[in-house]
Parts: sequence; structure tokens; C-alpha cells
Amino acid sequence: MTDPFSAPFGSLFGDSMTVAHLADGAFDYPGAAQAFENFSMHPGTHVLHYGSACFEGLKAHRQSDGSLAIFRLDDHVERMRQSIGRLRMVVPESDLIRTMIVDAVEANASFTPDAPGSLYIRPTFIGTTPNIGAAASPSDTGILYVICSPVGDYFAGGIRPLTIYVETKVPRTTPQFGMVKSGANYVMALGPTLDAKRDHGADQVLFATGDDITETGASNFFLVDDDRLITRQLDESFLHGVTRNSVITLAAELGYEVEERPLATAELADWASTGEIFLSGTAAVVAPVGTVVVGDAPVMVGDGQPGENTLKIREALTAVLTGNAPDNNGWRTAVDG
Repeated sequence: MTDPFSAPFGSLFGDSMTVAHLADGAFDYPGAAQAFENFSMHPGTHVLHYGSACFEGLKAHRQSDGSLAIFRLDDHVERMRQSIGRLRMVVPESDLIRTMIVDAVEANASFTPDAPGSLYIRPTFIGTTPNIGAAASPSDTGILYVICSPVGDYFAGGIRPLTIYVETKVPRTTPQFGMVKSGANYVMALGPTLDAKRDHGADQVLFATGDDITETGASNFFLVDDDRLITRQLDESFLHGVTRNSVITLAAELGYEVEERPLATAELADWASTGEIFLSGTAAVVAPVGTVVVGDAPVMVGDGQPGENTLKIREALTAVLTGNAPDNNGWRTAVDG
């Protein structure tokens, strides 16, 4: 198998998948994983024309004792059900999504690399009604499926200081889809991110539309120093990250004062001289920021290297992910593998 640490994140796949078909308001799941294979679709399939699709992203981690555990399974299941509901499609029962994820992970367990690698899990739901006149109607048929990808680091180069560009004009996404993990959410960030990579050497774009900092194109955003952890308060304009919640919980347990409040770009320069900045997400885990570009002016965060508080929080989270710390919050779901 190709080394997941040298292949682009998410470009390798296991050999099995779980699939359930929606028809007549009910999901048909055979109760076991099947061989990984392509789907065949009618050219008029709803998802191809009207974006009736959503997904989740979570991970299974090889534990310190060699076993396998999924991180925060139930939280991801409920967030996916919320996304499906916002697409006005039939929402599967929690037990079905949960079972399909566990079955897919167990079928692909042998593809899970040792830490710091993991098995990235992608449950997906697409609308399959063949009707190009249904722009104002949800798809009443669909495919719910789960695929798995052995992965290394999300950002090439491992734990390294990232460069982020602050975008104050272009919105992160459409207001209705800020909380939904769907293509309609992510596609709006693609152009600004590619432009920032080209023009500023940025790894990610921090969206601060109207001077209101929310998140980057793929991660939640944090400020931290020796005493405080600060992040934007939740609303419907951006994704309610499961890793974000994990970071907040662990930081409080480590003794940091947690502030969830509005963040303005004017804070960034002052904070960069005294504190640290990092991103969080299922894929990125905790990723340090070394440079923030506001306008055309790059601002170095501290000495430009990963800060000790960022690494402390990352190590605390990684220890829970891999079974090297007690699971005090009930976040790990053990599976066969």
C-alpha cells in the first residue's frame, strides 16, 4: 500500500464501503460492508445538478495498546443528521449511520496506519432522483455510504507553522450553509484560498467578512497564551467543529480560561506579539500558525514557530485520540480491528 504520509491527504482508500439506499421514505442497508466500487448514475441525477449532498469527517485511531477506536462518533452522527435535515431530505436514524460507520471502519481496519496517522472516515449522503426540473424539490431517493481513507498529516510537512491570509470582503459561504458540511459550504472558499496561496504563499484563508473573524476554509480558529484560550462564539455562519469543542474542553481541564466571543482583525497584530494562534479540525487536529497576512503585510506570530501552549493543547488532544490519556469525556468508541 502507498505510504499515507507521502500521498496527498484523502487520496488513498480502503477496499470496503458500506451503502444504504433510500426509497419510499426508508433506508435499505444489507447489514455488512461491501467491496469498494464506483457508482453508476443517471446524467440527470439530482445531486449533479442541485447539490443535494452532505458529508461528515471523523477518524479512527490506532490506540497505544494496538486496538482501534473512533473519536467522538456520536457527535459526528448527530451533526450529519442535522446537515441532512437542512437539505430537506429524509434523515436517517442515528443507529443506522452509527452502524454503517462502525461496519466500514472494521472492514477497513487493516488500512489504519499507526500514530500519527489515522483512518479518516467519510460518511456521505447524496440525492439520486433523476429529475433536472427539481431545483425547488428535495430528492426523495438517495444513497447513504461510508468510505475510509488511510491518512497522515493534513498539511504537508507535518507540524509546521502555517501562513494564513485574512479575507475581510469575500464571505466564507452562504448564510444558510455555514453549519452544513456540504459542497455548497466549501466551494465558496476555494477561489479565495487558491488566490491567497498564489499571491501570499498562504496555507489557508481566515475569513473575517465585515471584520468579523469566524473560521478558515477548513478549520476553526483560536488564540491562546499562558492563561487564555479565545475563539469566536458559535452561530449559524460557520461550522460547529467537533474538534473545536474537544479543544475547548481539554483547555479548560488544563486550566486555561476559555473565552468564546467576537474577534476583530485589529486584535491579531497585538496578539501575535504576545500570544499564539492555531487552527483546529478533524483533519488538521491542532495546527500552529506562524504568520498572519493582513492586506499585504505579513505579521509573524511570536518567533514564527509553534508555541508551547499550542503544542501543549495538541499533545493533550493527541493523547486522548491515541489512548495515551484517560477518556474522561467518553469520546472514544472501541471497534474491532
